[in-house]
Amino acid sequence: MTEPTSAVPAQTQTLAAAVREAAALLAEAGVPSPRADAELLADHLLNVGLGRLRSLMLGDTPAPPGYAELVAERARRIPLQHITGVAYFRYLELAVGPGVFIPRPETESVVQLAIDHVRGMDSPRIVDLGTGSGAIAGSLASELPGAEVHAVEFSPFAHAWAAKNLAPLGVNLVLGDLRDAFMELNGSVDVVVSNPPYIPAEAIPNEPEVALHDPPEALYGGGADGMELPTAAAASAARLLRPGGYFVMEHAEVQAGWIAAMLAKTGTWTAITTHLDLNGKKRATSAVLVEDSARNERMGQ
Repeated sequence: MTEPTSAVPAQTQTLAAAVREAAALLAEAGVPSPRADAELLADHLLNVGLGRLRSLMLGDTPAPPGYAELVAERARRIPLQHITGVAYFRYLELAVGPGVFIPRPETESVVQLAIDHVRGMDSPRIVDLGTGSGAIAGSLASELPGAEVHAVEFSPFAHAWAAKNLAPLGVNLVLGDLRDAFMELNGSVDVVVSNPPYIPAEAIPNEPEVALHDPPEALYGGGADGMELPTAAAASAARLLRPGGYFVMEHAEVQAGWIAAMLAKTGTWTAITTHLDLNGKKRATSAVLVEDSARNERMGQ
């Protein structure tokens, strides 16, 4: 009489095979960076760092439980940051999720412009108009320890995320409208930074992650050309800054010429400069508030 053979359990898929299959699935779904996202999702579960993760993929380490489910979510074009709950921006790890705009790498160069301008300045006073997750304000506060940083956000949902991110950094965060925020600081600010909503009303973003998951109030700038909020941000900057103060604002590449012309037309700005991002696109415009005497001369007073 033969002994019954015990069932052999199915072998767990290795980490390397799972990541390879995940990358293929994400590529088929149109995810822009399938391999990177597949690895980041695995590391989200294992929390070992990408270098160690890639070492583990050389052996027989099994795929972590729940990995396939996270990959399926990403394949439905749910933003990676919504799945992991984290967005990385310059030196910060930001908490993010539904209801807040996911910070983009392009904005890091806008922060650098502000930092370069105040380098060597004692206790600069800085305002971030429309802070979203707090990426700009948080970076300025963490990289400029002596700075006094203020930030305003209109959306209660985004404000809640910003509060979580900015509380440890000492930023003065308020819930309000960038059009009339910080009236008590009028004429006393050294730098105003803004990444306002600027997409035109009829311009629907191509990426599902943006079109379906970024909050509309963080995307559309108002009006057919999307320039209502950028124009309002420039007006608030002129109100807040001291004479000689510095303003830098992010915008779409196609809006660079319009914004430069808009700032020049007011007669309140000088040294108007368009800046390229790391991809060579016209990503931001900066300007300096003219001194009172120069402003009066330009205005014919």
